Amino acid sequence: MPASPADRARARGAAAPELDGLRAACAAAIGAVLAVDHDLLVVVGSDERTRAYGGQAAGTLGPWGVDVRVGEGEPVLPLSLTIGRWLLARQPNTEAAGDPISQPMTGAPGEPTSEAAGEPNAGAPGEPVSQPTTGAPGEPISQPTTGAPGEPTSEPTSEPTGGTAGGRGGTAAAGRGLMFQGVASDASVAECLALGAELVQGRRTALLVMGDGSACLTEKSPGYLHPAAVPYNEEIVRALAEADTGALAAMDPAEAAALWVAGRAALQVLAGAAEGAALRPALLDESSPYGVGYFVATWLEGRAP
Repeated sequence: MPASPADRARARGAAAPELDGLRAACAAAIGAVLAVDHDLLVVVGSDERTRAYGGQAAGTLGPWGVDVRVGEGEPVLPLSLTIGRWLLARQPNTEAAGDPISQPMTGAPGEPTSEAAGEPNAGAPGEPVSQPTTGAPGEPISQPTTGAPGEPTSEPTSEPTGGTAGGRGGTAAAGRGLMFQGVASDASVAECLALGAELVQGRRTALLVMGDGSACLTEKSPGYLHPAAVPYNEEIVRALAEADTGALAAMDPAEAAALWVAGRAALQVLAGAAEGAALRPALLDESSPYGVGYFVATWLEGRAP
C-alpha cells in the first residue's frame, strides 16, 4: 500500500480524479484485513531504524505540509506508519469496535487541525498483553531488543484493542492487539525476513504493509527517470499479484536504493511473514500518477477454490 505523496494529497483534501482508483483500492484492502479474525494487527513501514511502537502511538503529517495528526501523545511515528494509521482511522467501522485506530485525529482529513502539528518524527513484535507498553503513550516501546540491531525482539509487546483483522496461524491469544512496526530502510534482507517471521510466530497476525515502488519511473519522478525502474517496478507488481515471496525476498537493497524503492524493506518483511503460507493474492490497483509506483494488494490465507 502506498506510503507517501498520494496519501498526503488525499489527507490535504486535494485528491485528484487520477487517485480515485487508488483511494478505493486502499479502502477495500483495509476492509478485507479487518474482516477476518486475528489476534494482532501489525502496521509495517520503513523507518530510520527497526523499532516497534504501541497501539496508541501518534503520528503527524505536519512536516510534509499537511495539518493532520493521528493517535495519542507526542507524534513519534514515521511517515509510512502515520499514513497507515490515518488510513485505518478512516475506516467507518473502527470507532464502534473501540479500536485504538479510531482515537482522535485532530481535524477531519483535509481540514486544518485544532492543534500544532508537532515536531518531525525521529524516524519509526508481538503477543497482545493486558498492560500498557513501557514508556509514555505514543512513545516507542522501550523494551530493549535482543540480538543484533535491526533484529526482532524476543518478547514483543503491543497494547490491547477490540478491533478485528486477519492473518496467519498459531493459537488465539486472550486479547486482540494493534502495534506499529518500523523497519530500517537499509535493513539487510536477512533482517527483514527474520522480522517478518517473528511477527507471525505463535499467533494469528494480520499485516498492513506500507511501501512505495520506484520513484524513478518518469522524468518528473522525485528521483528522475532511470531506465531500470519500470521493469523493476513491474516485477514488484507481479510478485504482489502472485504472492511470490521469493521474488520479494530476492530484491537487492543496493539496487532498490538506486531506484528509490522506498518500500523494499517493508515488502521483504511481508515476504518473511508469508513464507510457506497458502495464500489467495489479489492485486487491487497499481499506478504511478506522480512518477512513483503505487500498488495495493491483498494476500489472504487459503488457496483459491
